[in-house]
Formats: sequence, C-alpha cells, structure tokens
Amino acid sequence: MMRHMSLLAAAAALLMASGQAAADISDYSVADLLEPCVEGDNDSRGGAVLEMECEQYVSGFTDLYIRAGLDKRDKVCLPPEGNRADEVRWAFMRWAHDNFDQRGMPAVDGLQATLKARFKCK
Repeated sequence: MMRHMSLLAAAAALLMASGQAAADISDYSVADLLEPCVEGDNDSRGGAVLEMECEQYVSGFTDLYIRAGLDKRDKVCLPPEGNRADEVRWAFMRWAHDNFDQRGMPAVDGLQATLKARFKCK
C-alpha cells in the first residue's frame, strides 16, 4: 500500500508540474473552483456545503502538493494544518480575482500559482 501511495504521489507530482497534462486530465478550471469558494460566503442557505466543496478540493490539493515535495521545490511555506484550507481558499479567491483573465486555466494550476504567489517562504 505504501509503495502504491509513493507511486501515486510521484505521478501526481509529474502531472502538477505540467499544466498541459493537468488540462488533459480535468476540465475543472479556476472559474469552476472559484464558484463554490465565493458562493460559500455569499449563500446563507447552502453556503456551508459550497464552502466545504471548495475547502475539500483545496485540502486534497495541498496534501498532495506537500506529499509530492512540491512545497520544497517551489519554496512555499503553507499555513499550519488547523486553518490551512481556509487560508488557502481566501488566498485563491484573491489570486483568481487579481488574475481574472486566467480563470480558464486548470484549477490545479491556479492553486499552484496561488501558493507560489501568496505563501513564499521568507
């Protein structure tokens, strides 16, 4: 099982390192992820569910990002686990609004760009 996880992490790292490979795997874009992230704060009825959808995607991405060692390669220092998903979610929303012309790119590329821009190690 551990070997399988290592192979999975290595494969994911290769995919994350290549925007084209990520685009070939998923059509889920920055705009697609931005929707539940933003609506999670705006919708008083379904907001908690939408926020959870966004944060689960962010959590899965950041866990794999760390597991694959991309945080070290990119010199990214993520926030502590306790509030990481929420902090990355807010940073992603800011990045997506600042780079609105990039909303068609794969969500994984947008998240990686967010981490590099907002969480550089000091």
